[in-house]
Formats: sequence, structure tokens, C-alpha cells
Amino acid sequence: MKIIVLGTRGIPDVPGGVETHCEALYPRLVNLGCEVTLITRTPYISGNTRLKQYRGVKLHHLFAPRKKSLEAIVHTFLGILYARLKSPDVLHIHAIGPSIMVPLARLLGLKTIFTHHGPDYDRQKWGRLAKWVLIQGERMGARFANRIIVISTVIGDILSDKYDRHDHHLIFNGVDLPDIPTESDYIRSLGLEPGQYMIGVGRFVEEKGFHDLIHAYQQAGITEHKLVLVGDADHETSYSRALKEQANAAGVVLTGYIKGRELAQTFGHARLFCMPSYHEGLPIALLEAMSYNLPVLVSDIPANLQVKLATENYHRTGDVDDLARCLMRRLQSPEAIDNTAVLTEHYNWDVVAEQTLDVYQSVCTGKTG
Repeated sequence: MKIIVLGTRGIPDVPGGVETHCEALYPRLVNLGCEVTLITRTPYISGNTRLKQYRGVKLHHLFAPRKKSLEAIVHTFLGILYARLKSPDVLHIHAIGPSIMVPLARLLGLKTIFTHHGPDYDRQKWGRLAKWVLIQGERMGARFANRIIVISTVIGDILSDKYDRHDHHLIFNGVDLPDIPTESDYIRSLGLEPGQYMIGVGRFVEEKGFHDLIHAYQQAGITEHKLVLVGDADHETSYSRALKEQANAAGVVLTGYIKGRELAQTFGHARLFCMPSYHEGLPIALLEAMSYNLPVLVSDIPANLQVKLATENYHRTGDVDDLARCLMRRLQSPEAIDNTAVLTEHYNWDVVAEQTLDVYQSVCTGKTG
């Protein structure tokens, strides 16, 4: 079965939830017998290190303008034309922005699957026009895709309620269970000591709520534990610049984007993981923190509640006072449970790959359900 994938910036080691999803999923689908070509966006793939394939997944590097308002749409348009030339069995489009092009794919005779990773129009970074375009992308994907995959019941409810599309397939994100690191040279190079810092992981955009986390950190006065923010902005903005200034003034450690052993050490030796987000799909960063058996403190948005953590792991979204109180409480009693069983059962990439293959086969054979 020949699959072409659109809607991601690229793999491997490109930051982002959709990118992490694709990097984990598609090599497994290759192992299940699929021929997969993933179309990357050239601004995110270094010209000196562009791979032709990654773990069996073929990579086709295609132009995209380095402008957030045009990037996804232009790249998807060009990618659909490329897909038409290659005539895959399935075109798989990720996220609602690129899905505004689903009608074009269908018009060109491509069997199209749309994965809805979350209502991106709720993100604070988008202006009025961009939000409208994203809503249209969700609508076009819901109306015209042959099959739809959702990564949470919250997203499935959106499709059912708004578009009367009840035939979506619920397939959660997954997480790989890591080898817990024993070495600590990287974190010590940042001036950190094992068990004496907390981390937040994500892009430097408003909906991640890192500004709230810094305010709460200062308010709580927990100077014996440092705050570490892992990530950066894809496109530098006034918000990301202000956040870095706020972080530097508060003594927060900024690592930038890190992967591999550096990220593993940062997760593995932390005392607490914090996610004060206003918006998520099904956050892979939270699943990663759980895979390290880290104590967590996350906002009570629907996507985080979907994971069904104990009550003490949630704080009221956008409430800095409550976040500060919860930080102090969780740092005093940070014990975490072994999450291996729940992650293996519900958030297993091998199972995700098998479920995705079932959807591919259904669209190829014309079967419903």
C-alpha cells in the first residue's frame, strides 16, 4: 500500500506535536508493509543534512514559504499536485490548516484521510483572518475527507456536534517508554542538580501559558527549585521575545529546542513537569513526562482532563494564584506512580500504527466503520 503524508513540517527531530506523531507512527507503518512518502517543508530541513529516507520512510522535500499565514496552505497545495503525479493508494493529511485543501485532493481523485489534531483556531497566536481560514480547514476536512482520525474524544465531539460527522476513528497519540538516564552531565552543564528543578516543554506561544508559569514560579518563591523551559518559537514574535525577557529576569533556564539524550536527561532528572496550557490536542509532551514517571501539574483544559489524572495533578487554567499554590504543594509531595501499564494499554505507538493501517485498508476497500 502506497501512502503519501502531508501536513507536517518534517522528520526527524523537527519540533512539534504533529511532527513527533509522524516520526513515531510512519516507520511502524513501513514495518507493517506500507510504502510511505512524507513530504517535508524545506525551511525546517537543513539543506546540508536532508535525508532521502528515515527508518524506511521516504522523504520528499518540497518548498514552503517561511511565513506562518501562507506556509501550510501553499505547501499542501503543492504537495497534493505531487501526490496526484505519484497516485498513492492513500493521501494522509494532518491538522486542520492543511485540510482546507482536502476538496482539491478529492477532486483530483485521491483517497484522503484527515487527522484532526485539535482546534488550532483556539490558539491565541492567530488573528481573525487566520482563525477563519483554520475553521474553514476543519470544515473542509470534515465534509470531504474519506476518513477522519481524531486523537481525543474531545475532538471527536467537535466533529459530531459541529458537522454531524459521527464516523470518525478515535486513535490516541502514543509514547515510547524510555530508558531512564543515569548520567547527568547535560543538566549539570546548565547549572541544574537532579531532582531540584521543574520543567515546561513546548513552543513559545501564548496558548502554552508559560508566562503564567513564570509568574506563578516567582509568586511561590520556590527558589530552591529552578524552573526550566524547553523549547522556543518557530517564528520569532513579540510574545516570544517578551517571554524570554520575562524568563531571564526571573532566573529561568532556557534550553532552546533539544532532543535525544539532552531531552532525556532533562525529563529524567526533573522533580515536576508543568503544562499550564490554554489549548492542546492530546499533548505528547505530557505523555512523555508520564513515561518518565514524573509528577505532573497541568491545566484543567478538556484535552488534559482526557488523560484522567488524579485531581492533585490539575490546576485551574489561567489562574496564576492557584498555579502558584499547586506548584508549592506538588513540590512538597512530588511522588509519582508507575505509568507503564496505562501508557502501554492506551498510548502505545504499535497499537496506533495497527489502528491507522485498519483505517487505510478501509478506505482502499470501500468498507465503512
